[in-house]
Amino acid sequence: MADSNEMTINLVVLGKPQSGKSAAGNSLLGSSDFESHLSPSSVTTCCSLGRSRRILGLIRRNGSESALRVRVLDTPSYPHSALSKEQVRDMVTAALAQHFGEEGLHLALLVLRADLPLCPDESNDTVQLIQELLGPTWKNFTAVLLTHADKAEEAGYSEETYLHNASSTLLSLLSSVQHKYIFLDNQNSIIKEERNTVLRKLLNFIQKNNYQVLLKHSKE
Repeated sequence: MADSNEMTINLVVLGKPQSGKSAAGNSLLGSSDFESHLSPSSVTTCCSLGRSRRILGLIRRNGSESALRVRVLDTPSYPHSALSKEQVRDMVTAALAQHFGEEGLHLALLVLRADLPLCPDESNDTVQLIQELLGPTWKNFTAVLLTHADKAEEAGYSEETYLHNASSTLLSLLSSVQHKYIFLDNQNSIIKEERNTVLRKLLNFIQKNNYQVLLKHSKE
């Protein structure tokens, strides 16, 4: 963030297979950097970094407009059809150190499907992995992305009624991350206005955390 006229936010997306994780990353970038399609096995097998173009109209500094750049690290899903938990953890840890080791990570985005219930066992597994990746302050640096929100809406749920009827497991998770959550449609390309709305919410989460970053260095 050395350029006063430009701000970069660093994000990592984490989630189960077919959760819409890579598609969510593409939506945030406004691109199709990450492979995303229906598959009987896990699609993402390695970490990859995507970068957005300069985005205008979202932030102002000292009375003047500043540009925003978004960097998203896509990761293999967990559980994975071909990789163990240890392999996923070590791969993501190394990628975080490689790509965000100097500037730091602003937010880890835990991607969950809004059209599927969250069960205790899978929640515990996911939270344990995030804790191992991010450390004791993981709650301050984690937000939840609820994808396939359009399917929940088609079923008659607004965001308010969805949360009113959500499982105690999901509500407990949202509470633990200080209610940092965003609903996201699972469309191939979201419109610019919706993308900007999501990015504004992410910027608000980052601002409430005093623009702190999580530094993850290589073990070497």
